[in-house]
Amino acid sequence: MNTPARSVHAALAGTAAIAAAVALTAAAPGSLTPAATAATSSPACSSGTLVHTTKGAVCGTTADGVTTYEGIPYAAAPVGNLRWKAPVPHKAWTTTIRSTTPVQECPSPGFPPGSPPTTNTTEDCLNVKVQIPAGAKPGERLPVMYEIHGGGFLGEARTDDGSNLVRTGKVVYVFVNYRLGILGFLADKALGAHSGDYGIQDQQAGLRWVKQNISRFGGDPGNVTVFGESAGGASTCDQVASPTAKGLFQHAISVSGYYNYQNNIVWSKADCKSTYYTEAQAQRTGAQYAKKVGCGDVADVAACLRKVPVDKLVSAGGQFVEPTAGGTIGPIVNGTTLTMSPAKAFATGHVNKVDLITDIGRDEFNGGVYTNTPGLHPVVAETPAQYRLLVREQFGGLAATVERLYPLIRYTSPFVAYRTIMADSASVCPMLQSDAKVSRYIPTYADIDDDADNPAGEGLTEILGAQHSETNGLVHFATSKLDPNQKALQTQLLLEWTYFAHTGNPMADYTPAWPLYRTYSKPVMELRPAGSSSVSPAASIASLHQCGFWDRVTHY
Repeated sequence: MNTPARSVHAALAGTAAIAAAVALTAAAPGSLTPAATAATSSPACSSGTLVHTTKGAVCGTTADGVTTYEGIPYAAAPVGNLRWKAPVPHKAWTTTIRSTTPVQECPSPGFPPGSPPTTNTTEDCLNVKVQIPAGAKPGERLPVMYEIHGGGFLGEARTDDGSNLVRTGKVVYVFVNYRLGILGFLADKALGAHSGDYGIQDQQAGLRWVKQNISRFGGDPGNVTVFGESAGGASTCDQVASPTAKGLFQHAISVSGYYNYQNNIVWSKADCKSTYYTEAQAQRTGAQYAKKVGCGDVADVAACLRKVPVDKLVSAGGQFVEPTAGGTIGPIVNGTTLTMSPAKAFATGHVNKVDLITDIGRDEFNGGVYTNTPGLHPVVAETPAQYRLLVREQFGGLAATVERLYPLIRYTSPFVAYRTIMADSASVCPMLQSDAKVSRYIPTYADIDDDADNPAGEGLTEILGAQHSETNGLVHFATSKLDPNQKALQTQLLLEWTYFAHTGNPMADYTPAWPLYRTYSKPVMELRPAGSSSVSPAASIASLHQCGFWDRVTHY
């Protein structure tokens, strides 16, 4: 919910500084995936960077107006008897931690599914990265922006760089690493009641670390914004819906967290990251997995699993972590961390009372129509015959209606027709429908990325359009590499997101008016480059995306 008047006035007082910082952002080098560093022992500290956390001292490095602290442990290494258990606090350390060497990521089967396993990993990976404005003082009470990374709950555990956010909005940025794949989400009766969701619990442990420590870095533990893209956007939904996250944050931004792509289909009847499996479903997968690694028929399955070498655990994942092969490794409704799916929680008001921004791409998740091989070779909808066959396979008795609503003559190619069906049915319409429900309970703002030239699209925007996760990518993108049109949109996003972090309201100075979704017209911000963003009624957007049809035939 909105911050107290004191914090609001403080944020308003800083608006001029925020606007002035845009010029600094344009000149400051950022990076989408900078080299990260991990914590090692050293008594040396750069001037003014020493911070005493509740567990020990850390020091960082300062560059371009931002001080960075890498690899700060927030929980004990989840190894041995702590593997597949809720995170526990890290023990105190006596030697000052200084960032010097690359962070090792959490073990990962690789992402996208089918990729080689991630190398240079360790189970001792539960750490956070903190970035603050250089010179920020303890007790300064700056808003905190807490990022949860994407990667399908399987990979991409690199640390983003929050320098653009820190410089533009005078915020404290925190990036959290959490357990992935089998190690983060395996459920098995042998592991105890309410197993699974360890990765989601890690995210919450990081938030508890923020609550206990961030004031020492100049942050406000009572003004935290959780945000993320893709699986990070879905995780944001999870945290909004999780009873065990109550009170840990005040605002949330879910980018591309609404997509329903699983089991070899583009369309399923759920929202906010696909269908969430029950604990019983996930435990059946867990039992099969235990057998595969040689622990299915032993007296103490849990003890056996905890002794299996981590490389074997990860490589044996296979179909267990791949939704299109029937895998269930990901967040589940386990009765504690999640008592119901985010979709149900959003629809019924069983949510934490926070302010919410939801974001989706106009052509969301078009990468799903490609294989995961290098070069992204298209495998479907290259010809009219392939398009019609695919529609019939996907939608059965609804195929004739789908073809009528998406006639090939309207599109430049069968692929574009198919990608439009994917975006509308599996992402855009679910988000709008979910926002209509959750906005009855918490303040909600909606936006759609309509920027087909976003440089975060890695050169594929001509094929994929305004697609998955690009808004978050643009926020982190190196400003110096943007043309003026993209720089204008990046500036808008940075101002809106950081002002939202300050106040719970994204309507910063020098940005378009952006009313709450619950108002009569259900306004949606359409994000475009060159200062051409505008707000449109949800009804007009829903009409363009055939949401009347999709809302009738699905049950969000």
